[in-house]
Amino acid sequence: MIEQQPPPKTTKDPLGRDPQAAARKTGADGENWVIVVNKPSLNGRSAMKKFFLLCLFLIGFGWAISNFPGLATQGTYDSIVLDFREDLGAAEIAKEVNAIAQQYQVAPQLNSEFSAGDNVYVVKGDRTLLNALKKSNLAKDTEYIEPNYVYSAFGIPNDPMYTKQWNLRSINVESAWNETKGSGTTVAIIDSGITPVADLKETKFVPGYDFVNNRAEAYDDHGHGTHVAGTVAQSTNNNYGVAGIAYEAALMPLKVLSASGGGTVSDIAEAIKFAADNGADVINMSLGGSGESQLMSEAIDYAHSKGVVIIAAAGNSGESSASYPARYPHVIGVSALGPDDEKASYSNFGAGVDIAAPGGSEMGKILQSTIDPETGAEVFEGYEGTSMASPHVAAVAALVKASGITEPDSIRSILLQSSRTVTEDPLNHFGSGHLDAAAAVQLAQRGQINFRDFFRWLRDNGYLSPRFWIDGGAVALLPKVAMVLGSYLLAFFMRNYFPFAWTWGFSGGLIAGSSGFFGLRNLFVFDLPQWPLRVMGSSIPELGGAINGSSMLNPFFASVLIPGILIALLLGHRQWKWIAIAISIGFASSLAVNAFVSPAVWGLGSGLLAQTFLIVNALLCFGLARLAIKTEVQSA
Repeated sequence: MIEQQPPPKTTKDPLGRDPQAAARKTGADGENWVIVVNKPSLNGRSAMKKFFLLCLFLIGFGWAISNFPGLATQGTYDSIVLDFREDLGAAEIAKEVNAIAQQYQVAPQLNSEFSAGDNVYVVKGDRTLLNALKKSNLAKDTEYIEPNYVYSAFGIPNDPMYTKQWNLRSINVESAWNETKGSGTTVAIIDSGITPVADLKETKFVPGYDFVNNRAEAYDDHGHGTHVAGTVAQSTNNNYGVAGIAYEAALMPLKVLSASGGGTVSDIAEAIKFAADNGADVINMSLGGSGESQLMSEAIDYAHSKGVVIIAAAGNSGESSASYPARYPHVIGVSALGPDDEKASYSNFGAGVDIAAPGGSEMGKILQSTIDPETGAEVFEGYEGTSMASPHVAAVAALVKASGITEPDSIRSILLQSSRTVTEDPLNHFGSGHLDAAAAVQLAQRGQINFRDFFRWLRDNGYLSPRFWIDGGAVALLPKVAMVLGSYLLAFFMRNYFPFAWTWGFSGGLIAGSSGFFGLRNLFVFDLPQWPLRVMGSSIPELGGAINGSSMLNPFFASVLIPGILIALLLGHRQWKWIAIAISIGFASSLAVNAFVSPAVWGLGSGLLAQTFLIVNALLCFGLARLAIKTEVQSA
């Protein structure tokens, strides 16, 4: 615009920029003519350039994340879900189903008798068929076409014969596996040796010894020791055979029983000392007899002094006294339970019995992998006896040790305290009660917050979770990023025409009005309530649903009403008015993005009405902020 005016005064804005550039011309009568041109300063252009480069980077980063398949598309499936549109008639759907059957040689069918109302069909097929269906004309008649992923129960091994292992479920081992699987511990199996059968292929072994034949390799020629070892640490989750209890523990094979099943006290005592001197944490002895031995007693005391937990079978003669070595003071004696949780008929009881564990009966035996002593080949056999009960306790002792309890007396105390008490037990059939792996591990970990707990917390913590960034979940950030960038772009746009000071308070107002500190919304701090974090992580338009966790916008909060009230109240304040103006700009960006991404408003639904409401209020918020800035700049 050309106008006649006195020579302009040189003014500076708070950032030191010259807001106006003028070209002066002298008229014919000597008057001054000034052409005033508003333009951004060099500093402003530099800042804008950096900001747009940042925007381009974030957009490219977001595009890369949104196109990364992550874990969300890595599931397994052998069928495909077809969800036909609900506005299609039954005849038209039947026509489509027949067309699919003829074209692709498949047989689509309703998922169940309850699927007819939703028009959900399932068809056998792989990724090739899935891609073909998505590209076909069928796509326009469906809500979606997607893989029918196969989900599995957590914590249950994939070993085919695990369903036959009633004994593992009876001690609640699946819950214990959520915390530990025995990693870092070593269990010595003092028995007939261990043959590394196929279902022990993934089990860790440490060097042992054959005291019968005086050699390093302690192979089994009976079958008893391999079976016992399987209960402790059978290879698990290997899609083969059966499972073990502490399957991440290492096994130390110590052979003291010959092919006939007998062994001497001297060999057993030497094996106990060998285990104690070579790093064993737990010793299992599924063996025994009626003779007390000073040599054996001293070996047990020695191992106990070295921090080893010692477990032994109570015996199978049905007598009212446990056999040796279960009766020695530093040994945990184990009686046997059947599938009905009653004492097995063969099991010893009374003195020397400290705890009871599954040992099997004719109603249900203990199934593990072992060898056929005649051929040496692997077989899966069901055994029964206190010999089978003892390794259950030894394995749970390893789980307790892996949970951070180191002293053998403390481990013993936890095993006994955590057992399920039997109120009526006058003859001491069960000792302290029935073995409970989950309760033992829980008691061992009470009051502890270790690295495993921390990483589990990190894993489950929304934006902090590494899985979040590789699993497609980061796509949910894009609307929030768009809200922040949009508010800054609008502010830069208005600042270009109405120069004003940019402060930290102004930036905070933009964030509060647009996205909030959204990283806090998915933050979980152990057992603390989440609603304070949801509130702090929400923008002002989202506060209406933040406390109860709703994603729908409250029309009172998501409108021009709150920015209007703030500007009206704070316009006279020198600093706070700019925060109110920034909040109004943030509102405009937030409502505009929501209008296109998730237009869900209480009372208005999520359709065109809600979308129109959000767009109109976004424009009103922007207009309100522009009017307030223009008024302030002109009056300055």
